[in-house]
This record gives sequence, C-alpha cells and structure tokens, in this order.
Amino acid sequence: MTEWRPDAPEALLEEVADGVFAYVQHDGGWWVNTTGFIAGSSSVVAVDSCATYRRTRALLSVIAERTGCPVRTLVNTHFHGDHTHGNVLFDGAIVVGHELCRTAIQRDTLLAEPPRVFEPVPDWGPLRLRPPELTFTDTMTLWLDDREIQLDAVGRPAHTDADVLAWVPGPGVLFTGDLVFNGGTPMLLQGSVTGYLAALESVRAYDVTVLVPGHGRPCGPEVLDVLSRYARFVLDTAASARDAGLTPLEAAHGVDLGEFAGLLDPERIVLNLHRAYADLDGSPSADVPAAFADAVAWNGGRLLRCDV
Repeated sequence: MTEWRPDAPEALLEEVADGVFAYVQHDGGWWVNTTGFIAGSSSVVAVDSCATYRRTRALLSVIAERTGCPVRTLVNTHFHGDHTHGNVLFDGAIVVGHELCRTAIQRDTLLAEPPRVFEPVPDWGPLRLRPPELTFTDTMTLWLDDREIQLDAVGRPAHTDADVLAWVPGPGVLFTGDLVFNGGTPMLLQGSVTGYLAALESVRAYDVTVLVPGHGRPCGPEVLDVLSRYARFVLDTAASARDAGLTPLEAAHGVDLGEFAGLLDPERIVLNLHRAYADLDGSPSADVPAAFADAVAWNGGRLLRCDV
C-alpha cells in the first residue's frame, strides 16, 4: 500500500510488509530523510525522527492516525540531525542507538547554530538535543508482540562511525539508515569510503526482500550494486588525483561523474573525495568545514539546496 498523505503532502507512506511502513519525505535531499515504523497490537517501534519540528510532527501525526498506538521505542540508525533532531518530540518513547551515536549527539552544534552552507538555512523549530537513553555496541533484539526486530551495529566507520541496521527478519525488511541512498549520492565525509564498501557487503548478507533506505523510496538489494560502484569510483578517482598532487576540489573539477551524474546532490563528490583522501592517508577524520567550503565552490559558489 502506498498513499500520499493530505496532512503531510511532502511525504509518502508505503506499507512494505504487513505492519511495516516506510515514510518517504519529498525527494530525499539534504536534511530530508526517509524514516519508518513497525506497528504492534498496542505500541509502535519507530526508526529515526526527522530534521525539524514541522516534519517530525507530521510523521508522528501519520503514525498515530495509521496505527492508533503510541510509539514506545525510537531507534536511531546514526547521529546525523536529519535522523535525530526530532527525537525530543517522541514523548513516552525510549530512544535506542549505538553508544557512539549518543556521544555524537551530545556534541552536536548544528541544532544551536544551523549550517550556513545551505540555502535556505535550516529552520529546526523549537527542538532540543535528545541522545539515545539506551545504547549498545554490537547487537540488540527488540520484541514487538511476537515480532523480532534485530538491531545490528555495522562495527566500522561507513556512513558514520555509529551506523545501525534494523532488521525485521519475518518479512525480510531491512532499515538501513544512510548506508543506502536510493536515487541520491551517498555522503561519506564522516565515515570511511573503504569502510562503506565493507558495510555494503554486510548488508548483502541479509536475506532481504525490501530495503528501507535513509533517503529515497524503498527498494531491492540491486541498489547496492550502484552504491558499490560509486564508492569504488570515488576511491579510484582519489588515488589517481592524490598521486598527481591534486587537491580534492581539483580532482572533483576534473572528474566526469558518468553514470552517477543523475544522482541527487552530486556536490557530495567533493565531500567524499575529502574522505577518500583521508582514508588513503590513514587519517581517522577529514576536515569537515573545508570539505563543505569546497562543495560550495564546486557548485559554482552557490549554497547547497535545502528544502526543510
């Protein structure tokens, strides 16, 4: 079942299995994510919140109308604000996430100081930080009535260093967070390009019927081939450009995106090259402000599109 919500016109609600829903927002660009939820007989497990007060309220309204049940558990797949800023609005729910997700949210500065590289500057609304209250480092099993929901930490930097998969084994639904972008360019600046490739292989190990990505529509595992090719493309480009003494921005200006040119937010090639250079140098982190400044430069000086 797929339905456009009149009370949330920018969102698509899709029932991907019995009682398992994907909530797809707009086009899945910057700060506009895909979330989801699993409905039980008397409560709901939700997977990720949204970036803003307005968008998270719309999500909660849809959950309440569709299920008639309260959300008792909210799973965070990673720490980025488009998946966690709305946590505080899930009254009565416990927030679950990786221990490094908790640490990163506690250090978040973007909610207090919205990033100025986006146009328009994000308007979060009246929100405050709420990190997970229940954390884990490896695996955790949730039970919703008799339905098992398995939370598996990726265990290596990939999209971030705190990525978690939420696996619903009965119908074969895997909530991937931002390990999967369907139709969008992956963003690996705060993770690792090499680690991302390994994480995609971990995703392949599940007996998946449906992937619910962190951005974009639900899809099948064939999307993993596109994402793997993109990550290898980034690594190959970085290796050649680094050997030639080029900066990540110079490398991005000189590269033909080819089959990846049509992916949403192509300026992430600059961010990902910064991360790939760090991988090749053996560095645990990249210079995030410098990478975003280069992304704006690659974009002809235009700020990055943001529709929150």
